[in-house]
Amino acid sequence: MTDVRPLAGFTVGITAARRAEELGALLVRQGATVRYGPAIRIVPLADDTELHAATMRMLEYPVDAVVATTGIGFRGWIEAAEGWGLGEKVLEHLGAASLLTRGPKAAGAVRAAGLAEEYAPASESSAELLEHLLASGVHRKRIAVQLHGEPLPYFVEGLRHSGAEVIEVPVYRWVAPADPGPLDRLLDAVLEGTIDALPFTSAPAAASTVAFARRTGRLAALVEALSSRVTVACVGPVAAAPLAALGIPTVQPPRSRIGALARTVADSLTARSPTMYPAGCPLEVRGTGALVAGAWREIAPAPMALLRALARQPGRVVPRRELSAELPSGGEAHAVETAIGRLRTALGRAGLVQTVVKRGYRLAVDPADGSEPVG
Repeated sequence: MTDVRPLAGFTVGITAARRAEELGALLVRQGATVRYGPAIRIVPLADDTELHAATMRMLEYPVDAVVATTGIGFRGWIEAAEGWGLGEKVLEHLGAASLLTRGPKAAGAVRAAGLAEEYAPASESSAELLEHLLASGVHRKRIAVQLHGEPLPYFVEGLRHSGAEVIEVPVYRWVAPADPGPLDRLLDAVLEGTIDALPFTSAPAAASTVAFARRTGRLAALVEALSSRVTVACVGPVAAAPLAALGIPTVQPPRSRIGALARTVADSLTARSPTMYPAGCPLEVRGTGALVAGAWREIAPAPMALLRALARQPGRVVPRRELSAELPSGGEAHAVETAIGRLRTALGRAGLVQTVVKRGYRLAVDPADGSEPVG
């Protein structure tokens, strides 16, 4: 018997633009199938007129403080400035200012540019960074804040409310995808029930996904799917905010890192697929099939839909009428009987799915065996 990888049978949708392939590779390595539907795209730095305008505004007068929020964003800003022939001038301005960094990666980028940070919060928190700035006094001071794909309204407004002039430097600005087709097809798959998890690496990706669903008349259905049968994982609370506003529950890794996000997706999916023991046989229901006594069994969509319905309450008799409603295209009693027959064949073990005469079907699970419902 070959080893089955942890995420074999699960399908994960990825809406990210930057680092989508990295996240996808981590999940594929564990056996998942990945479907890509970018919800955003990144404006090329050299072509970004907003970044150029913000840089020119900063260079008009000396700045008192500069906040670097991310390493890749800070490096990208310096590289873009060099491309415009402004590299030395930008570094001179930054070198004369008080430099603050949000975390070690941003600090590393600052040092790589030949500069030195004055302060970095131990928590890597924007809130702690803002608290430090406000405590040091920002009234009538000129402060540049390097953004990275997403605005920091509470941070910027907190500084302005205390009397600072704030220059927002939008590095790696995100906009809607040029081709919405892949995202459209990914949302269809979510609503059809063929996506098991949807991780988000940024707030713009989450907000853009929600906005696209709203524009196409699918928001209510998407919220229902993400609130019930799909595992929604976010790299951190900022990325989760657009979903939390709709009441969609999310899981988040202890650290805001891509690798940690992939682990959280894997842990959440396996936790939602406990092992049950119909007729004493270990059975684990997954996205597109099941592990039967440790062996992977691929199952077609119609019988798979019935297996999920039976597994929600192992041992409960599910009436044919209920099961017919679970079929992808509906169907009468005959369609249910056909799908049950195909399910039994796919599982490859006799006695796992029982017929209860005139009532329906059940997984042959003794309630006393400790099997838990599958979500």
